[in-house]
Amino acid sequence: MPTLKPEEYHARTKHSLTRYATGPEALDWDAQPNPFRVFDGAPLTELSLDFSGLGDPSYNDLFVAGAIAPQPMNATTVSALLRFTFGLSAWKVFGPDRWSLRVAPSSGALFPTEAYAITANIAGLPDGVHHYRPFDHALEQRCRTTGADKSPALWIGLSSIHWREAWKYGERAFRYCQLDVGHNLAALRYAAALLGWRVTLVPMDATSLSGLLGTDRTEDFAKAESEEADLLVCINAPPLAPQLTASHWSGQANLLDPHPMYRWPVIDGVAEATPSHAALDTDAPVTTSGTLSPAPALSAQTVLLERRSAQRFRPGKLMSADHFRRMMDALLIRPDCPPWDVWTFAPRLHPILFVHRVEGLEPGAYILVRNPEAEPALRAQLSDQFQWNKVDPDKPLYHLVSADSRAALRKLSCHQAIAADCCLTLGMLAEFDTFVAHDPWRYRQLFWEAGMLGHSLYLEAEAAGLRGTGIGCYFDDDFHEIIGLCPGTFKSLYHFTIGDPFIDDRIATHPPYDHIKDRS
Repeated sequence: MPTLKPEEYHARTKHSLTRYATGPEALDWDAQPNPFRVFDGAPLTELSLDFSGLGDPSYNDLFVAGAIAPQPMNATTVSALLRFTFGLSAWKVFGPDRWSLRVAPSSGALFPTEAYAITANIAGLPDGVHHYRPFDHALEQRCRTTGADKSPALWIGLSSIHWREAWKYGERAFRYCQLDVGHNLAALRYAAALLGWRVTLVPMDATSLSGLLGTDRTEDFAKAESEEADLLVCINAPPLAPQLTASHWSGQANLLDPHPMYRWPVIDGVAEATPSHAALDTDAPVTTSGTLSPAPALSAQTVLLERRSAQRFRPGKLMSADHFRRMMDALLIRPDCPPWDVWTFAPRLHPILFVHRVEGLEPGAYILVRNPEAEPALRAQLSDQFQWNKVDPDKPLYHLVSADSRAALRKLSCHQAIAADCCLTLGMLAEFDTFVAHDPWRYRQLFWEAGMLGHSLYLEAEAAGLRGTGIGCYFDDDFHEIIGLCPGTFKSLYHFTIGDPFIDDRIATHPPYDHIKDRS
């Protein structure tokens, strides 16, 4: 299929009250794609799971400059970075079924994002391009490299296996893969903060990035599902691509789904139309002044590892005013404050919130304007019945209208009860039309930003004793209609809900790495 403009793809993959986006007609749950990519024949470096020497800073320390002393870069600290970003967080068991969870969330727990570590002069690790194996907590050396200077250096690359999402979600899967990239980028930033490290996006075009990560090596993938290179970051260094010489590649990618029932060529079409740039064409970030509200006094490691997606909520829970205030603070960009200090772009997404049960707030619709330059357009294109009363003099949060929106939100969220039984639910309005038309790559960027917002909400909900759930299934245009959104700049890209989780005791939780013995 030829390239497909992101505007065309997005319109094609909308859900509505009368039809869902094109997807598989049936799912064989016993034939899900393998969630673990491996490269058979690549040299394997097992990583330590003993992080007792790193200390255990509080969750609040992650957001306080200088609160966590930078750790040296070695095999143990790189292991910790990977563990607290991409590693397993638990196994779930129900009857004969067993499935894994990971630190970063994924649509449908399908985990399309793969991680690569490019290492140079790091004690305990061979130089090269490595693929991270979360099941084994190990690095597969895909390529030996030379040419680095003598100082330790580390880059992390992300790629997507689109088929993992398409197996369940069909044509809409490209959206979810990009959301997962954003979730993983935010998770990486939080994990780096745990070590006192910085993370910086590296400007790199798609062709060069594919060559660096080896995702363009068709001979190494043979009949296996391909990977799409997404982004590269560097750790504790200026945003420069590694200048390394590849001396040898090894490993064959495993086949994840031996009997695929469908093909979704529109995914390849939009992927080809939205390649990354050699330069990311960064905007001037819009930052928020003022102090971030303090987080609850919890272990940072505990919050990162115990984050879960709620499957159901207990109706009736009232979110405290302090927890709500902290969540809104966490969505605003502040310099030197994770995860947004990795984001070199002006904020382009603005959550419209539907408050059901929050202390001190009337039930109804609210909006958090994350970039003041967008406020005139938001006022002009949203319903002219909205009041725009400022809730807090220190935050760009406005009360739009009072209403009980639970039934409407449940219906518009593909009839999911979690959108009504929660404390609040929200949709992320993106500056879409002119932004994406000017530069198709921005389509990916918007979803990455949405995923980062979602991951912030996940962790803030966990720290507050609540749980969050990302909602990718909603009726796009029908949602726009209930907020009176005129055709023009904005579209909702991702929905999210937070509440008091119902824990199903029939599902057992097992430790993530019991299958690895004596790893220290």
